[in-house]
Amino acid sequence: MIDQSATAEPGRIAKGGAVPASVQRIALVGVHGFGEQHLANLARLEQAGTVELVAVADPNPPAPGRLAESVAVFDDLAQLLAADPGIDVVILATPIQTHAPLALAALSAGKDVYVEKPPVASLAQFREVLAAAETAGRLVQVGFQSLGSHALPAIRAHVESGGIGDVLGVSARGEWVRSKAYFKRSRWAGKRSLDGIDVVDGVATNALAHAVATALHMAGAHTLADVKSVETDLYRAHDTESDDTSVLRVRTATGTTLICGLTLCAPEQRNPSVTVHGTRGEITFFYTEDEVVTSTADGERRETFGRTDLLENLLAARSTGTPLLCSLADTGAFTTVLEAIRTAPLPQPIPPEHVTWEGEGDDAHPVVHRIAAVIERALAAQATFAELGVPWARDLPPARTLTVDHQAVAGYQDGSRIRAVSSPRPYLHPVRTLAGTVVTDHQPLDHVWHLGVGVALQDVDGINFWGGRTYTREAGQYVWRPDHGSITVRDTLVEETAALTGARGGRLQEILAWNGPDGAPVLVEDRTWTWSGVSPSIWQISLDFALSPAGGQPVSLGSPGSNGRPEGGYGGFFWRLPACEGATVWTSGGSGESGAHGSVTPWLAWAGKFDGGTPVGGGPAAGGPAAGAPAGSATLVFVAAEGSTDPWFVRVDGYPGVGRSLAWDTPVIAEPGRPVQRSITVFVADGILDTTDIEALINQQGNRP
Repeated sequence: MIDQSATAEPGRIAKGGAVPASVQRIALVGVHGFGEQHLANLARLEQAGTVELVAVADPNPPAPGRLAESVAVFDDLAQLLAADPGIDVVILATPIQTHAPLALAALSAGKDVYVEKPPVASLAQFREVLAAAETAGRLVQVGFQSLGSHALPAIRAHVESGGIGDVLGVSARGEWVRSKAYFKRSRWAGKRSLDGIDVVDGVATNALAHAVATALHMAGAHTLADVKSVETDLYRAHDTESDDTSVLRVRTATGTTLICGLTLCAPEQRNPSVTVHGTRGEITFFYTEDEVVTSTADGERRETFGRTDLLENLLAARSTGTPLLCSLADTGAFTTVLEAIRTAPLPQPIPPEHVTWEGEGDDAHPVVHRIAAVIERALAAQATFAELGVPWARDLPPARTLTVDHQAVAGYQDGSRIRAVSSPRPYLHPVRTLAGTVVTDHQPLDHVWHLGVGVALQDVDGINFWGGRTYTREAGQYVWRPDHGSITVRDTLVEETAALTGARGGRLQEILAWNGPDGAPVLVEDRTWTWSGVSPSIWQISLDFALSPAGGQPVSLGSPGSNGRPEGGYGGFFWRLPACEGATVWTSGGSGESGAHGSVTPWLAWAGKFDGGTPVGGGPAAGGPAAGAPAGSATLVFVAAEGSTDPWFVRVDGYPGVGRSLAWDTPVIAEPGRPVQRSITVFVADGILDTTDIEALINQQGNRP
């Protein structure tokens, strides 16, 4: 547990180490903007007898009387260094693009440096300044003040002790409000470059840079070598060059995934936070408040911690050798993220129909519709806006597109972008009616491991190919286990578009490998999708799959139901639907979830008005479609193979989903030479069909394309 003795008094500012034996002499470059914060801090330290502000440099000098008469005032750092007023430390609170050249000048003059964030505007500059500091034997502290929080070592100790179980990932969330005036405060604000010089301003590199830096620290990523990869998904609602609404996904060298969801276009300002997600709970750090919230099955605990001032820490490092809390070298991971943003394509503008401007004149600020819900879902799924299919995000084409009469009716996703604990696998999404209404969802907030239409099982010889928690008989509940497998394409046997029953359609046959957590194959699947048009308003798709052991031993195929959870026999074929108004579910023998769930009938129908895709945040309250598709009434008719005795799995109220249970309450065994085979056909119809329509449709089509 977190050591309560680490909690500081409400003032939150603690000394940075041993008080220097002599007063250290400081020069401040940049007295306006954040420079005002440094002036206030220096006044505090001067009163304590720790430092003396000797000189300042700024082309716009401070107001008369703002500084003591003993403080020398210069136009720039070059003049200050030439005058040689006997300074020990140079503080740089200047525009981003000036950080590197000014730091190099100060280091060349033999001074230690405190530079505001971001310390540089490119990876090349980072390496140059780092080399200069090493050559000069000088210190460089970077002003990520949150890294001075005493909460960080307490969080690290709690995580390392197993207090929240195994780490599933780290997320950073920032929702701020910035007006037009914010981007008019200086020439460089909102710029990626200025006069040909890199600036790299943006939500992740400047405004909410502390969220990124703190999250990297909590993920154990400090230096350049600690980052394996960075993916960016950058957008803007303001009329700027830089991004103001973005997702970053960072994978560390040790295998941790960090996802950052950040915006300056929220409806209201919220305290930013970083969360460590574990198998037994989570720890959220509100770094602007130094507040930690720990949530486990035992309840919630809130604590407030003290903070070491980074300038005091630098002074202590100079006098006693105290380690720097935020050395330049330890911002290598952050600089790797900055470099990925600098070299990424220009941020994509968010179309005006997805933005509402609030306020007047320079106080006006944009609000991206449902942005809080969008960010929440991205963090939960460890996915980008594009991967979720957010309507204003960049287009991310599927691996394949299924068409009927040259009209796209389904996207085939290979699952390669799905997080590991969601059991990555191929699936269909979005699936549309012929009128364009989307009738699938993927990675919804309520169950981010639900993936459109496909095949998934939660227990294959103890391996989870469904995603999320695993239900075990021993625990009698769902628990997180490191048991997630993945399904990958081994071979494509047939991929064709042909004339089928008088209409254009297609067939896709693949051999899939069901691989365990160690990558070894457990099952081999022969899967075939076949689809075709039925009428101007109806098309159909059939799925046939056969599961065989990858080795010479039988393989058990189970479900939560077969592991003791009543009515929880999901697994096998599963179709996750989007939000649906007025949903009606019925079979030939009953209606409603209670009447359909667990029944064994030839067909099951689902009808209602689909909103074009589940709201990005999940649930009707979030409002609006997820993929920009038209809302419309539709009916899905699920038809079992002749003679099948598998029960239907149906959810309506908790979430919308339909499955065909392969192992309702008893495992099914796949034996060498005797694969487990299943088939199902689904009719996708615009409009609301009744029972008479459905039975006529099934009889007319003979249950198969």
